Amino acid sequence: MSLNWRADQSRSYSMSCGLRSPSNNRIFQHEKGMQHMARLIFFICVAMTLAACGEERREYVLDKHPRETGILTVVSRNGPTTYYLDRHETQKGPEYDLVMAFAQSRGWKVHWKLVPNIAKVLEVLESGGAHLAAAGLTHLDSRNDRFEQGPAHTEITQQVVCHQGMHPMPRSPEELKSVDLWVTADSSYAEKLDELAGEGQERHYTPSEMSTELLLGRVSRREIECAVADSNIVQINRRYMPNLRIAFDLTEVQNLGWYLPMGYEDLAGETFSWMNSGEGHDAMSEMHSRYYEYIKEFDFVDLRALNRRIQNRLPRYKEHFLRAEEDTGMPADLLAAVAYQESHWDPRAVSPTGVRGIMMLTERTARHLGVQNRLDPAESIEGGARYLAERYRLLPEDIPDPDRLYLALASYNVGRGHLLDARRLARRLGKDPDSWEDMRDVLPLLSDKRYYPSLRYGYARGYEPVHFVSRVRNYRDVIARAFQDPFSGKTSD
Repeated sequence: MSLNWRADQSRSYSMSCGLRSPSNNRIFQHEKGMQHMARLIFFICVAMTLAACGEERREYVLDKHPRETGILTVVSRNGPTTYYLDRHETQKGPEYDLVMAFAQSRGWKVHWKLVPNIAKVLEVLESGGAHLAAAGLTHLDSRNDRFEQGPAHTEITQQVVCHQGMHPMPRSPEELKSVDLWVTADSSYAEKLDELAGEGQERHYTPSEMSTELLLGRVSRREIECAVADSNIVQINRRYMPNLRIAFDLTEVQNLGWYLPMGYEDLAGETFSWMNSGEGHDAMSEMHSRYYEYIKEFDFVDLRALNRRIQNRLPRYKEHFLRAEEDTGMPADLLAAVAYQESHWDPRAVSPTGVRGIMMLTERTARHLGVQNRLDPAESIEGGARYLAERYRLLPEDIPDPDRLYLALASYNVGRGHLLDARRLARRLGKDPDSWEDMRDVLPLLSDKRYYPSLRYGYARGYEPVHFVSRVRNYRDVIARAFQDPFSGKTSD
């Protein structure tokens, strides 16, 4: 397109010169010179464009180890189980976290290449366009023959997923023959279905260029009957699409992990060495805690109600949450999640213990915050945001996020005194008071008579803040989409 534009420009420029008086020899000579210059510019542009294309092609094929360049090129795909940007354009995702931890351990920068589906991931890797594929890839024998296998990091099963209202629901591979079943092309799902069908048998599914997440969306909207997805993808997406139902497991447990281009044995060995080290185990544990641990329980009725209220209630209060974020620095989607956990966004909610309003503030807390009317949603949301920001600010600054934020949420729920008791108890038990993973185990001990008599603030229902934080995190993931779709697909160096 740019070449044609250059050619058209050179022709139009020559023609404009030709409109000058041809009887004037000086002008004629000038015209010829300008035509020659235009042609010269055109051919230079062509040469430069071709050179640029060649250079781009050379850059696409990697021939240097990241140890030489300091840059690890990684191909992935955009999605909640791999890599995405949240509404603040912060990079996140299970694969993103693990890759960054590995690269940082080597002192390397990471260049991300995002492609739309598994087929493209494998294509980029096979053509030498990346050092590493981190895209939720199942380790398969067929892939092990094409690529260098990297370490595994997550166990999954492949699941057949249909709409909640489908009847009859398929219960075995044999029953899939009469089902409108779609799967991502060139995926492990397609390979498994082909294997189950047997050699030379008719294919009983539709391969699609769509990602698994998009296919699940089509199932949820009843545009297709069923799809196949990894259990971790199902686990996350059912919160946004509560109409999805797991029909049956298509496979036994399988491993998700990394792949590298054939011939990169050295780098593959380095990834194995890191993943099997203490540092690698810590990174995997943190990744699973951050993205999966808190969403194990699925409540179809609760999440269906949440998705309905996102449509018909949240819009009334969205601006209040955004304004509170500007004033306090507490994320609007987090505040909305806290409010939903507290009142289901009912500004006139009142509990038997006297807490009330959309943020369910106690009378004492409202006085402390200067909230005059707890039933006024704008005032309540602003007060709740300031209270959570205060809980966060009172914690030591050297506690890293998201642990500091989870501890602040626990303090919001159970009170700062009880949280301080739990932190002291954690030290006594040899646990880390700055780690939410450890504190999640310690907080319930506030109701254990072996411990609470010796604590300054005494007995507390310590399981409640653990439940509170888990629910808020779960709700926040779903609510975030109402503020801005986190799967924007932007790339980053």
